[in-house]
Amino acid sequence: MKFFIDTANLDEIKEANDLGILDGVTTNPSLMAKDGVTGTDSILKRYVDICEIVDGDVSAEVIATDFDGIVREGENLASLHKNIVVKVPMIKDGVKALKYFSDNGIRTNCTLVFSAGQAILAAKAGATYVSPFMGRIDDISWDGVDLIDQMVEIYANYGFETEILAASIRSPLHIVKCAELGADVVTTPLKSIMALLNHPLTDVGLAKFLADYKKGNA
Repeated sequence: MKFFIDTANLDEIKEANDLGILDGVTTNPSLMAKDGVTGTDSILKRYVDICEIVDGDVSAEVIATDFDGIVREGENLASLHKNIVVKVPMIKDGVKALKYFSDNGIRTNCTLVFSAGQAILAAKAGATYVSPFMGRIDDISWDGVDLIDQMVEIYANYGFETEILAASIRSPLHIVKCAELGADVVTTPLKSIMALLNHPLTDVGLAKFLADYKKGNA
C-alpha cells in the first residue's frame, strides 16, 4: 500500500519524506489556504515546490466545474511537472474530463467520491486514482470502511486499473483497515502517519532496555 500525505505544508512533506515511506502527496484549495498559499501563481509554485521534494505522484486540483474549464486547467497543471496528477471532482463534466484526460495521456485523481456507483463511473472513465472520503462518510454516521471494501471487490471483479486512494483519513486505525481491505493508497495527515509509530509496550520495552544497559555499564 502506498502512503501519500494530505497537506500543502512543505515542512510536513519533508518530515514524512525523511521517514523513507512517502510515495506521494495530495492537496486541495482548503489545504493551500490553511497554509497561507493563495492566488493562482502562488498555488502553482507550491505544486512545483512539492514535486521537487517528493519523487512520486502529486495531486493538483482543478477549480473549474465545467468541462472546458476543467480541461484547460488540467492541461496547465499537468504541464507544470511530470509528477502532477490532475485532481477532478466527481461531477458530470468531471467524468467527461476524466475520459478526455485518459485518452490524452494525462493522469487523474477523481475526488469527492462517496459511493460505489461514483467509483464505478470514475473507473469506467479511466481515472488513474479514485478518492473515497472515508472520514466524511463516518461524519454522517455511515461507514467509510464499508465503502473501501465495496470498491476493492468491484474493481477486482472487473479488473479495473484505477487505484483506490483512501482519503479523509482521521486515524491510524483507518490506515490499518485500508491495508487489511487492500486499498492501493492512503492519503493522510502527518499526525496519523506518526501515530502508527506509537505503542505503550514499545515505550515500556525501550525504557527497560536502556535502564538495563545503564546498569550493566555503570
